[in-house]
Amino acid sequence: MDFFKYCLDNWNQIISLSIEHIKLTALALGIAILIGIPIGIIISYIKKLNKPVLGLTSVVQAIPSMAILGFAIPFLGIGTLPAVVVVVLYSLLPIIKNTFTGINNIPESMIESAKGIGLTKFQILTKIQIPQALPVIMAGIRISSVSAVGLMTMATLIGGGGLGYLIYSGIRTVNNNQILAGAIPACILALVVDYFFSSIEKLVTPISLQGSNESREKIKKSRRKSKIVIILILIFIGIIFISGLDFSKKETNIIKVGSKDFTEQNILCYIMSHTITEKTDLTVEEHCNLGGAQVVFNALENDNIDLYIDYEGTLYSDILDHKPISDVDKVYQTIEKEMKEKYQMVVLEPMAFNNTYALAVTKETAKKYNLATISDLSFISNQLIIAPTLEFMNREDGLPGLNREYQLSFKDVIGIDGSPRYTALLNGNAQVVDAFTTDGLLKKFDLVILEDDKNFFPPYYAIPLMKEKTKEKYPELEEVLNELGPYLTDDVMQELNYQVDELGKNPEQVAISFLEQLAS
Repeated sequence: MDFFKYCLDNWNQIISLSIEHIKLTALALGIAILIGIPIGIIISYIKKLNKPVLGLTSVVQAIPSMAILGFAIPFLGIGTLPAVVVVVLYSLLPIIKNTFTGINNIPESMIESAKGIGLTKFQILTKIQIPQALPVIMAGIRISSVSAVGLMTMATLIGGGGLGYLIYSGIRTVNNNQILAGAIPACILALVVDYFFSSIEKLVTPISLQGSNESREKIKKSRRKSKIVIILILIFIGIIFISGLDFSKKETNIIKVGSKDFTEQNILCYIMSHTITEKTDLTVEEHCNLGGAQVVFNALENDNIDLYIDYEGTLYSDILDHKPISDVDKVYQTIEKEMKEKYQMVVLEPMAFNNTYALAVTKETAKKYNLATISDLSFISNQLIIAPTLEFMNREDGLPGLNREYQLSFKDVIGIDGSPRYTALLNGNAQVVDAFTTDGLLKKFDLVILEDDKNFFPPYYAIPLMKEKTKEKYPELEEVLNELGPYLTDDVMQELNYQVDELGKNPEQVAISFLEQLAS
């Protein structure tokens, strides 16, 4: 019942994300087919090329998709382009290999007979080889099409949209209904795509090759049904693409607002977007949920976005590569100076909330080991398992520096991104996790925050970050965002996060409600 209620409350978002997913998948598959089939034909004729080409596509297939996506971002930016490119690369192997195999397995006697009656090489290809190889080629396309639907869910990690937004957001907030709302339409879409290409396969494969015991009349009737299915689906896809075209005059004063890929950042993205829209004449383009710190910073550096909110500690340690310190004024002054010198970026005034790192345990663990501070952990850390985020594991202001400062030596370290680490904590698979002090999941799971008694963690006050040229072109942004900052306190931010993480509200609606209360 909860799942159906979630779908009813969010049906508009589910439909819009499903349409985005269809567009992205159709685009990637179309490109893969246009590239893959000609390559398969070429290597079937030029034998020296088949091993290198098939070997290269096999290597690409073996590389984790997220790794290729990470390599693509610096060159292709964020959004749909890198996601489509990665899916195309992963879709090529089955198409190329099956095209090559289908043509290569045609009996030589058939080719010789064709030559004997005077057919040219091109006529042999179009009248003999491709028709005979079509069942095998279509099998490769069907494999690629189904896998493309699943792979395209990663587009959301770099702002590409699609059903992955619901899946990854649901994972981060431990919301099974949201996960299902993304996964079920993706599964249905995969089945529809498979049925679509199976219909094409029946239609284009010669009747003599269909290997059916049915009469020719029944086969022809089935082919007529396949034609209707194909036409209807193509009309539907065409309507989706045409409806997405913008024929109006393009806005010139557009501000692209981005964010990282967790609850608080999504809320801040919408708060900034709606504030700018209401208080300026600028048009806002939202690019929420882009990815980790480096992904979003690179997006700003490469002008894929114009503005986002980062944290002092992240910029100081992770971007500028300084050793973590707890001096708030020095951290801000250093960031302000070096961001301008190295990246031609400006930071605005810090907001009121300090979303610094913390270590969290359950009340049972705190009571069992008498834990109140991180120093208390040093005596028993070798008995405990910590499940930090991957970013926390690899940052100097994260686990490596923390271990040195507090002389910690955990029994095991299991890297788990997002909210699943909280699930591991509650299930007893881990006893300690890293957290953010404004995280709504701390309230949801009633966890104990261990005091940073040596002041290891640097300040993580939120600060809007933009290019110098953006500030010069749109000076009103600074005034609008500086006015907003004092109202976003630690308590306010944790409550907004809680509404999304526990109460299941939409981040944009939470942002709008906050701004409405602020205005009243």
